[in-house]
Amino acid sequence: MYKIVSRLLIYGDMPKDTILMELADIVRRMDDGSQKKEELMTRVFTQIKHLLQVATDYGFDKNLWHNYLTFLLITSENPFSITCEKVGANEGSVNDFAKGDFRAFKQLFAYDFNRLEEFLGVDCFSRISNYQAIGKKELMYNKNVSEKVQALSLRLEEARDENEFFDCVTGFYRDYGVGMFGLNKAFRISSGADGQVVFHAINNMEAVMLEDLVGYEIQKKKLIDNTMAFVQGRKANNVLLFGDSGTGKSTSVKAIVNAFYPQGLRMIEIYKHQFKDLSSVIAQIKNRNYKFIIYMDDLSFEEFEVEYKFLKAVIEGGVETRPDNILIYATSNRRHLIKENWSDRDDMESGNGLHRSDTMEEKLSLVNRFGVTISYSKPSQKEYFHIVTELARRAGIDMEEKELCAEANKWELSHGGISGRTAQQFVNYLLGRIV
Repeated sequence: MYKIVSRLLIYGDMPKDTILMELADIVRRMDDGSQKKEELMTRVFTQIKHLLQVATDYGFDKNLWHNYLTFLLITSENPFSITCEKVGANEGSVNDFAKGDFRAFKQLFAYDFNRLEEFLGVDCFSRISNYQAIGKKELMYNKNVSEKVQALSLRLEEARDENEFFDCVTGFYRDYGVGMFGLNKAFRISSGADGQVVFHAINNMEAVMLEDLVGYEIQKKKLIDNTMAFVQGRKANNVLLFGDSGTGKSTSVKAIVNAFYPQGLRMIEIYKHQFKDLSSVIAQIKNRNYKFIIYMDDLSFEEFEVEYKFLKAVIEGGVETRPDNILIYATSNRRHLIKENWSDRDDMESGNGLHRSDTMEEKLSLVNRFGVTISYSKPSQKEYFHIVTELARRAGIDMEEKELCAEANKWELSHGGISGRTAQQFVNYLLGRIV
């Protein structure tokens, strides 16, 4: 195995502690006798445990070795894979290097662990070649990743040579992309030890769709139209969804990402204290072949907070133009985002019948940079009852409409008032009473 791994060029720059590199070193030490059998067995069991951990995280089954190698291929961000993501596999000398690597990967797919098993007196590799996962696949957080990896793994198993292997892998890069952005819908960020921004996939994002949000048809259409223009490469605007709490603003943004994910839409959630990292985030994603929504939930600022200045510069007004593959979607309970006081009018100027305050202009300049503003107002009682009855019907709750509305009315009086969120909580309460 170590001889095969040594031939990898494009995909060979892997950390020494990866499963593949560790197993290659174990086989090498077995061949040259430089490590005791007991120590090699411990190392093998450690790598089997790591393979099982990956399988558990992503719901892999059947041949875990093949699934792991496939996972390596589709998460390896290198110049070749990123170029294929953008423009597909064009003719070029780099293809010869890639096919050499794929020839090696095909050999790794067919690698026979019998010699290692016989030397150590174990059968763990034979067991993971037809592994049966425990648990329900529909409960997995990474179901989307699992399905993609295993489907590609089966195709790579059937590839007759490196040319077919090449077509399968590069086709995947073209259709889905490479690395975490190709496999996941949404991300958060953190600061790494070197100060660089680190992306973390959100694997348990709510699988909500726009039709799950009852009402607000005009608002949803505005959001769909703007997002559709964006993913199709046409001009689109940053969006601010504002209004009463519990009316579906955040749900709408999650639903729009779920709806347009197959068309290359991804979401990066950023919190207020991370606005200083916005430039670094944009630098890392501006050249990728995806459309990114930078999402800011419950956005608002007190008068002493100045983070909004970072946001203003990024949205519009900085020296660097915002890339075409990035938009900002924000939700807020405040129409103007920044808290206003009567004292803001102290610098009011009057002239020719016009009144202007520099402080007010400064605070309003942020919201004015969102080209689309969508209002989500609290529903009327009639609309609230409609939301309740529709959610109850979808949930399969069998209750007379009159009784249902009466109980919903009692619920909202003691649970935060009329809103779509209150309606959903009431339906959840009813479902919890069903034995």
